[in-house]
Amino acid sequence: MGDADDQVAEDRRLWFRETVRRLHDDIRGVAEGAPADYIPELANVEPDRFAIAAETIEGDHFSVGDCGHRFTIQSISKLLLYGLALETHGRDHVLERVGVAPTGDSFNAITLDEHGNRAPNPMVNAGAIAVTDLVEGDGLHERVATVRRMYEQYLGHQPEPDRAVWESEQATGHRNRAIAYLMLSRGIIADRVEETLDLYFAQCSVLVTTDDLAAIGATIANHGVNPRTGEQVVRPDVARDMLTVALTCGMYDYAGEWAFTVGIPAKSGVGGGILGIIPDVGGMATFSPRLDSHGNSIRGVRVFEELSDRFALHLFDPDRPWTRTS
Repeated sequence: MGDADDQVAEDRRLWFRETVRRLHDDIRGVAEGAPADYIPELANVEPDRFAIAAETIEGDHFSVGDCGHRFTIQSISKLLLYGLALETHGRDHVLERVGVAPTGDSFNAITLDEHGNRAPNPMVNAGAIAVTDLVEGDGLHERVATVRRMYEQYLGHQPEPDRAVWESEQATGHRNRAIAYLMLSRGIIADRVEETLDLYFAQCSVLVTTDDLAAIGATIANHGVNPRTGEQVVRPDVARDMLTVALTCGMYDYAGEWAFTVGIPAKSGVGGGILGIIPDVGGMATFSPRLDSHGNSIRGVRVFEELSDRFALHLFDPDRPWTRTS
């Protein structure tokens, strides 16, 4: 790029940063919603923590608010485990277990794809459990190590699970047990249900920051290459498939409205995080534990709606300035 193009790009970055700072100030007072309480330990989080972070595929990083605060990744892990399954077993094998159709049902619905005898998609609990069942290793310890190595490829370090949340999910995850045993009865998962559920609860209990999520998003946006390390974490075709299911299924039963209004591949978690991925640009992330009726962060959804509108970030927007230099 020439000097003029460089200046245009820098002006856009400054505009984005100032807008994010103002959004954080404007939205931090929103007091609607409440932390998840169906997992007892999650009900104890501080409800007014709030953070926004972004990282580009060039490695530029920006954050505001409680970006160093750690929280459990919860369902955002589903997207990463899906990538791991595709990378390990290939698309056809994974599709035998898990489809890609949005359901319109809640994330913990006890429902399967009856025609294909598989879980409906990897972003709901049934599909995520079926995907977790594909994690390789001899016993729980080895399989947990496999998942931790996957996280390390994205983050540059191996994150720790929140033991209290892990144990809380183990003690109260009866609906997930019902889903898992139903899938066992249909031959969708292997006969190691309790071990796979323990692994599923562990992957959801991993502690991350908003900065971590932005880094994960930048890697997927960069066709699977970690901008910080240069490592190919997932193949480009796997990153493409991850982006597709994130756009169509990533925001629970709000996914259709999200795709229509925001138009950014994303995955939310009931811990309060939202990970957004803008292909060839970078990752954005928010954290606020106050959830709406779908299980999505109220402040986080508001941030993404505003940024998508102000910066034409919708994938199908005819004027996407972030894909051009002038």
